[in-house]
Amino acid sequence: MGLGKWIGGALGFMAMGPLGALAGFAIGSLFDTAKKEEEKFKTEPEAFEDEDYVNQGRRNSFRFSLMVLASYIIKADGRVMHSEMDFVRQFLRFNFGEAAVTEGEQILLNLFEQRKRMEQTDMDSYKRAIRDCGNQIAANLTIEERLQLLSFLVKIAQSDGNVCGAEITALKEVAVWIGLSVKEVESMLNLRGNTLDQAYKVLEVSPDASDDEVRAAYRRLALKHHPDRVATLGEDVRRAAEEKFQQINNAKERIYKARGMK
Repeated sequence: MGLGKWIGGALGFMAMGPLGALAGFAIGSLFDTAKKEEEKFKTEPEAFEDEDYVNQGRRNSFRFSLMVLASYIIKADGRVMHSEMDFVRQFLRFNFGEAAVTEGEQILLNLFEQRKRMEQTDMDSYKRAIRDCGNQIAANLTIEERLQLLSFLVKIAQSDGNVCGAEITALKEVAVWIGLSVKEVESMLNLRGNTLDQAYKVLEVSPDASDDEVRAAYRRLALKHHPDRVATLGEDVRRAAEEKFQQINNAKERIYKARGMK
């Protein structure tokens, strides 16, 4: 299976720690080859001077991190829903191309199999592995990149039209593990809403907040979620960030209109 595009280029931070351990299982021998390339990058950086090449490694690390975290969210309720897997396929097709669909699905299936093996001896072992991966992600990705990861995970959970309690709990766990907050999960869960109450949740403020507090909350979110802040991860990720940014703006406009603010 042509998984090379998931690990080509300098690997960024993926070769290290728990992410590297899961990548070795999920991607196989190609990852071992890529790790050798990463070691060469460390000792002979002049051989990899092209900025696009370096950024490719960061994009690959981001993309694999997404698959690792998605494997935890999808199985949160104990089932692998067809709608969730179909959403992942469509997401990969739209953002990374047709070849990534089969490859990404196989990576997820490998991760599900690894989870099954680990939990045969210790039910919480995979959860701890994901927590450790989350800590690694928190240490190596910017807050803007982590917010985009969380946004993708929320969309996966919403893909069947119903986010159950177990999925919400898993999303909040992952958010904390990658250095974000529970409020950010609640904000993203309400991005598609069209009510005033949902708009306040998107901006992470109370309906009792002052106009100045609402303005400050919007500025804070606009800064964190601006699409330019994830541009190095590729145009595909930037497009997804633009959609999220527009939804935040829509929530802001709904509140501003209701309050007569300008």
